[in-house]
Amino acid sequence: MTPFKDFEQVVRLDEPMGMHTWFHLGGPVEYFADPRTPDEFAALVRRAREETIPIHMLGAGSNVLVRDEGVSGLVIRLLAPAFADIQVEGNAIRVGAGAKLSHVVTSAAHAGLAGIEQLVGVPGTFGGALCGNTGTSSTSVGEWVESVRVMTDAGEIATQTHDELLFAYRESGLDQSIIVDATLRLEEDDPRELARRMQKQWIMRRTSQPLGHQCAGVIFKDPLGMRAGRIISDAGLKGTRIGGAVVSERRANFIVAEPECTSSDVLRLIDLVRDQVRERQEVELELALNIW
Repeated sequence: MTPFKDFEQVVRLDEPMGMHTWFHLGGPVEYFADPRTPDEFAALVRRAREETIPIHMLGAGSNVLVRDEGVSGLVIRLLAPAFADIQVEGNAIRVGAGAKLSHVVTSAAHAGLAGIEQLVGVPGTFGGALCGNTGTSSTSVGEWVESVRVMTDAGEIATQTHDELLFAYRESGLDQSIIVDATLRLEEDDPRELARRMQKQWIMRRTSQPLGHQCAGVIFKDPLGMRAGRIISDAGLKGTRIGGAVVSERRANFIVAEPECTSSDVLRLIDLVRDQVRERQEVELELALNIW
C-alpha cells in the first residue's frame, strides 16, 4: 500500500522526470506531487517525514539532471497559484517559492524597485533561485533577502532572517530546507531606467545561450574572478561530445542534450570536461547543476 493513498488526486507514482527538466532526461521518481493548497503541501511534508521518505523540491527543472535509473522519494513541485503570489509593499516584495523568477524581476521593476533587474532572463522559480543564491557578477538574490519562511518536518512555518542564513557565492544554506516564501528589501528607482537596463541585459543573455529549442543546462559555477565558460572554451572543449551530450558551441558552460542523449552521457561529459580543464588550465570546476 502506498504511503500516499489518501493523496491520490495530487500524488502520481513512477512519474517520468524527463518531462519536468530542461535536459528532458532521466528515469522516474517514486512519488510526484503537485499540491493545490498550503494545507495540502504541509500534509504531504508531514506524511513523507513520518514515513522517512526523502523529499526533493522541484522548481522549473532548469538546474536539475535526473540519473537514468531515476530517483527515490517524493518530488514536490509548487505549481499552483497559491505558491506563486507576489506582493509589493513599499520597497519590500514578498514572493512565493513557486513564482517564476522572471515574474519577480518584472514585478519589482514595474514597482520601481531596483536590485534584481540584472537577473532578467534567468530561468527557474524563485525558490530555486533563492536556494542556489542565483546571481550575476554584480548581484545575487541573497543580497536582497530580508527573511525566508521555511516548512518544518511537522508541516509548520518557521522564519529565518538574513543574519541567520549563510549566503555565499551560489550558496544559501537553504539546500536542505523547504522554502515557502521570502521577503526581499529592494531600492527605489525609476521604472523607465530599470526597463532600459533589463532590455540590455536580456539581449546580452539571449545572444550568449544555446538556442531556445535545445535541451540544455548550465553545468559549472564560475570560479572566483573567472568565467567557467571562458575557461572551458580556452581549453578547446567547445563541441566536445560523448554520446548525445555536447559542450555548446554558443556558450561552453552549457551542455546540450541531443535526441539520443542519456543522463549517463551528460555525467561522463561533465567528468571529461573537469579532468581536461584541471589538466590544461589548472582550475578545479565546481558543479552548479543538481544531480538527483
